[in-house]
Amino acid sequence: MRSGAQKGSTSIEFALGLLVFLTFLLGITDFGRMLYTWNAANEAARAGARYAVVCDSTSNQADVLSRMRQLVPQISTITTTWTPSGCTASTCEGVTVSITGLNYQWISPVAGLAAIGAIPMPQFSTFLTREAMRGDPNSPTICP
Repeated sequence: MRSGAQKGSTSIEFALGLLVFLTFLLGITDFGRMLYTWNAANEAARAGARYAVVCDSTSNQADVLSRMRQLVPQISTITTTWTPSGCTASTCEGVTVSITGLNYQWISPVAGLAAIGAIPMPQFSTFLTREAMRGDPNSPTICP
């Protein structure tokens, strides 16, 4: 075989190998982002429930949502359910805070997942029992 016929084949092989390597690298990075978002959403639900029980937010769901968006800005829909239903600040036993409608935007080109767009994540939910309302001894600034 002539050496001129092989000219550039190393560059082509390197380019194809690099393409496969970068695809896997971006896929691993994106999967790590998804796990981070999952963990942050769990923490946001916990922090929202904590804020609701400590700051007596039985009626103001917007305050709980803004507190949760400090951790995960993509949160758009939450529900707060007080136990028992219809209770007041003095009679509530606890609260369940749930995140619904959270989507993860896949950006990696692995297997065409970027074309899918937003991937719906499951509902994240946390229940906390009632504490001394507006009385967090560890943080006097938790409630506005």
